[in-house]
This record gives sequence, C-alpha cells and structure tokens, in this order.
Amino acid sequence: MDWDWDYFWDSVPVLLEGLLVTVELTVLGSLVAYLLGLVFALVRRARIPVLSQAMYLFIELVRSTPLLIQVFIVFYLLWPALDIRPSAFLTGVIALGIHYATYTSEVYRAGIDAVPKGQWEAATALSIPRTRVWTGIVLPQAVPRVLPALGNYMISMFKETPLLISIGIFEVLNQAKEQGAETFRVIEPYTLAGILFLLVSYPSSILVRRLERRVGQL
Repeated sequence: MDWDWDYFWDSVPVLLEGLLVTVELTVLGSLVAYLLGLVFALVRRARIPVLSQAMYLFIELVRSTPLLIQVFIVFYLLWPALDIRPSAFLTGVIALGIHYATYTSEVYRAGIDAVPKGQWEAATALSIPRTRVWTGIVLPQAVPRVLPALGNYMISMFKETPLLISIGIFEVLNQAKEQGAETFRVIEPYTLAGILFLLVSYPSSILVRRLERRVGQL
C-alpha cells in the first residue's frame, strides 16, 4: 500500500482531538493518583488497626489485577450497583487515578522513610504538633525526592490511556484505529498516532531525567 500524504494530513485534526483527550485523561488521572496515593501512604503509615490492613489489601489487590479489568468493574459493575452514571471520561480518570495511586503510595512511603529519623526525634522533643511535623518538616522533604518517580508514572499512564476504548473513550490511538476502519488505510493514522505519542512522551522523559539529576544533587 502506497503512502498517501494527503490522507496523512487530513488525519491530523482528528488525531489532535484524540491527543487532547489523552492529555486531559493523563493530567487529571495523575492529579487523582498523586493526591490519593499520598492519602494511601499516610493511612498505611498511621498503622490504625483494621484500616491499615484493609488499605494494604486494597493496594495489593489493585496492583495484582490488570487496569483493563478494573475499568470494566468500575464502569459496568460499580456504577450500576451504586445507581449512578458518570460519564465514560470521568470513569476513565477515576480508574486511572485509583490504579496508579496504589503505585504512587509506595513511592511516597519510600520518600517519607528517607527523612532522617533524627528529625522525627527532634520534632518529638520540641513537642511540635503532629500535623505541623508532617506539613512543615516531613512532606516538604519527602515529596521533592519522589517527583521523578511520580513523573515516570505519569508517562506510563499516558501510554495506557488506549485501554479506555473498552468504555468508549476515543483518545489518540483509538481515533487512529477508527480512521483506519473507515478508510481501510491504517499506515498513515497509526504512524501519526505514534508520532504524536513520541512528541509528548519523549520530551516528558527528558524532563523527568533532568529532574532526577536535580533531585540527586539535593
């Protein structure tokens, strides 16, 4: 099959719309993952009876099952059981956020554990309120150290958004698939989709590596 430049350029607007959906899903899903992951990490570290164990089991369950299955469960089982009907887009954000929150929680735990024990002891000796210890001493040191790892998970999430076709979300790759199904030409739209993914993910990976070097100098 010969390459058709006209068809390639005609596909650009449609796939850019899909790319916008992909970026929106990634940014919003990452915000959910970062915030929820921190909550998961704090709950586990609090060692509250039953709650901490339940959180551990939930994290292990999510991490041990594929994201695609979790998307199906949320969209086709959980929402009907609760008698609510969020949009497919919102479902995708929630599913991505919860899935990756189980990974970011471990990243946060590593960052918190890296804070020198002497600082915890000094805060206790000075009778600093526990909330102040977390917000003013621990988290300001822990979070910057884990930013590169959080960035890597954002890139991974960006590349997993095509799984959301299972609930009818047409991001960039699935827009390319739709284009190919309509015209029976797949080389141009798939190539364009790959280029768009590369144009976003490669600069992001460079930024994460620079961030890793900057953190390593702290």
